[in-house]
Amino acid sequence: MIKYIGSKRRLVPVLERLAESSGASNALDLFTGTTRVAQAFKRAGLFVTAVDAARYSEMFGRCYIEADASVIGRDELTGALAHLESLPGAPGYFTETFCVRSRFFQPFNGARIDVIRDTIAAEFAGSWLEPLLLTSLIEAADRVDSTTGVQMAYVKQWAPRSFKPLQLRVPELLEGGGRTIRGDAVALAPTLGSFDLAYLDPPYNQHRYFTNYHVWETLVAWDAPDHYGVACKRLDSRDQETKSVFNSKRTMPDALGRLVGAVDCELLVLSYNDESWIALDELEEMCGHHREVLTLAFDSARYVGARIGIHNPDGKKVGTVSHLTNREFLVLAGTPAGVRRAAGERHRLHWVS
Repeated sequence: MIKYIGSKRRLVPVLERLAESSGASNALDLFTGTTRVAQAFKRAGLFVTAVDAARYSEMFGRCYIEADASVIGRDELTGALAHLESLPGAPGYFTETFCVRSRFFQPFNGARIDVIRDTIAAEFAGSWLEPLLLTSLIEAADRVDSTTGVQMAYVKQWAPRSFKPLQLRVPELLEGGGRTIRGDAVALAPTLGSFDLAYLDPPYNQHRYFTNYHVWETLVAWDAPDHYGVACKRLDSRDQETKSVFNSKRTMPDALGRLVGAVDCELLVLSYNDESWIALDELEEMCGHHREVLTLAFDSARYVGARIGIHNPDGKKVGTVSHLTNREFLVLAGTPAGVRRAAGERHRLHWVS
């Protein structure tokens, strides 16, 4: 799984237990990102609908949520990966943009990414193998990048992992089915149908996933876009349609309220934290059309960039990081019996350490 800001890695065991104890048979993950939570629901035996606006997220969803490990042609998959692994590097747009003009990857790995991605486009586009191969490539590239995890900048000196050769691996697929939809959550929510469980993890603040992970967007789109700035961000990052209402303090509260009201589900699980623009009591009020609302809270380490600190363009540390932990909230809303059943022994607790 790639390094990802806002990752729910620490909450996944809790969310998986909630899904299991709720008795749900199907679930919605409306801001699925890397599909980490959607995979947990799928492991719990639920049929999952994974939704996100990002191209790379759609590939992860088609790989980990739609693909059924019990029926895929594993020999065909391993053969395709071995074929891609055997190709010699050939520098192209990716190497020039993300290894020379910027320094996200070492050029020898960039050249391999170029040829592997070209070959996927030429030989596997439109096939069932395409999302699995692209997922393998993105995850391989993430293991040898030279960033703190987001692609707004790269580290001043090459990260030790960037010297390692790119290596494709077979994705750890899950048995069972699911569906993946790419699009805007607010627009899609009223059209998706009814769910036993719906999980919402919207963006918390002004940080945009489209720009934080623009390299993965380009790697999937493979459209050689014009770019700007030191980080070589896609030029369409400036377009209004690539911006989210959830990244604006002015528009986010209303959008979230409308979204919560539009999702048709028996049990709503809303994830947020204390760095967001909305206070906890406001979140609980948004969920008030459900008969019961319960909040669980968990202490969590902040994103790695905060722990590294603040640096100027010359790499010198400046300023002071205000805090290294935050509090993650899970707001559960539904019928009294349904909320208590999902929360289990924790239904009497508001704060959970």
